[in-house]
Amino acid sequence: MHFRPLHDRVVVRRIEAEERTSGGIIIPDSAKEKPQEGEVVAVGPGARDERGQLVELTVKPGDRILFGKWSGTEVKIAAEDLLIMKESDILGVVETVTELKQAA
Repeated sequence: MHFRPLHDRVVVRRIEAEERTSGGIIIPDSAKEKPQEGEVVAVGPGARDERGQLVELTVKPGDRILFGKWSGTEVKIAAEDLLIMKESDILGVVETVTELKQAA
């Protein structure tokens, strides 16, 4: 099944956090918080401004993002747990050092 979000909505797959601390302590499932980092799976075409012009989204599929703790709506699509949220709920895009050097 293929899902295409509408307007300025984004489909996100959560990226699971590490199960160990830097000191090597294993964190049990009951103590884990839901990750606030994810990968963009699909994006809508964009929102319309006051003049009716289409404003495209700044994120694209494959981007790693950070989002708020309570952002988005949890859905299950093709047996996979995903989030659907508006682009405005995204706090930022996580870029690696390599990506930053290539952009310069």
